[in-house]
Amino acid sequence: MENKKSSFIGLVPFIIFILVYLGTGILLQSKGVDMAFYQLPAPVAVFVGIIAAFVLFKGNITHKFDSFLKGCGEENIIIMCIIYLLAGAFAGVSKAMGGVDSTVNFGLTYIPSQYIAAGVFVIAAFISTATGTSVGAIVAIGPIAVGLAEKSGVYMPIVLSALMGGAMFGDNLSVISDTTIAATRTQGVEMRDKFRVNLMVAAPAAIISIILLLIFGKPEAIPAAEQYSYSLVKVLPYILVLGLSLIGVNVFVVLTLGILVSGGIGFAYGQFTLLKYAQEIYNGFTGMNEIFLLSLLTGGLAVMVREAGGIEWLIEKVQKIIVGKKSALFGIGLLVGLVDMAVANNTVAIIINGPIAKNLSNKYKVDPRKTATVLDTFSCIAQGAIPYGAQMLILLGFSQGAVSFLDIFPLLWYQGLLLVLSILSFFIPFADYYINKNPWDWSKEELDLD
Repeated sequence: MENKKSSFIGLVPFIIFILVYLGTGILLQSKGVDMAFYQLPAPVAVFVGIIAAFVLFKGNITHKFDSFLKGCGEENIIIMCIIYLLAGAFAGVSKAMGGVDSTVNFGLTYIPSQYIAAGVFVIAAFISTATGTSVGAIVAIGPIAVGLAEKSGVYMPIVLSALMGGAMFGDNLSVISDTTIAATRTQGVEMRDKFRVNLMVAAPAAIISIILLLIFGKPEAIPAAEQYSYSLVKVLPYILVLGLSLIGVNVFVVLTLGILVSGGIGFAYGQFTLLKYAQEIYNGFTGMNEIFLLSLLTGGLAVMVREAGGIEWLIEKVQKIIVGKKSALFGIGLLVGLVDMAVANNTVAIIINGPIAKNLSNKYKVDPRKTATVLDTFSCIAQGAIPYGAQMLILLGFSQGAVSFLDIFPLLWYQGLLLVLSILSFFIPFADYYINKNPWDWSKEELDLD
């Protein structure tokens, strides 16, 4: 492999993107604007970085534009974008036919009221895993969780922290989550493989969290049991998508089947006309516009940055703390966590760090299934703990001022346990059973990544 040039200037457009995105959020936050870090669309911020790349980088405009288009049209970027569209359509159609409401109500009906905190964690974990969105799980369950905490006398911050933990559990593991899609595509691994590796770390953290919630989340009084309206049929599309994905069915086939099955259920219950069904599919597509455009534009910028030596410069700096596989994993986790804290978006953090992680994975022969897991896990840990993330802002909003971030932060047991267990897994291979049983075929990797 030829030696690549290293240049800090090559990294400047990425830095400009992050500073514009972060700086706007901080400025608006200081002015008391709601959801301050989500007012500037991320694709616009990255477009500023792209303009900077065209201005700063050497070469004629045609060559730079060709490099940009090469990145936008890179196979993994296009695959990722199509998956986003299908995932959005599935989520939209399933929600419109009542799937989310039925799943939430089913869980609330059968979880004993004395186990409210642990139950909220479990319901949020399932909803988030099934739908691929932590924000969606929090929005769906948040008002109910607050009401249950008020009725039972359970300390509300514990219930809300349980909701946050369960939502991030699902976001980290879901096969239709944009974080999983980004992590697996940038590392060139299958979703089911990443899930199996990821689960070995996430499951122990979830189990310990549930035990803690059972111990410390007991209500002062047992509220009267309520019967919520649900339909098991409407839960089936989520189970279908999750099951087919885990047995290795092609993700495009899985999501298309999910859209068709959810649509069929909607027709059977009289909730869809053909036109309404088509509109919900399209609404799902448009709901993914921001992440679609962001992935496309960031892919183009990433190639320009790489050709200008920016990625190589960053790798050189990170490598100063890296001496082998273990420190490489730690470096990848640290990078993606810090970037997430900067941009308050775990998918953005993964997309930015994906090419860097892939380079480090190849250099130190770190199994890419492990690398994908670290990217997704550390970004979700950070996203589920920062006070200005969409998840936390929405969660706190449901309490109507009764709970503050400082009340919840010490109770984010799942995120803390996930962080500790993830770092331990770098040094004690308790989570590497699947990787050891199915070694990565390094002969598939290209030596020259240009």
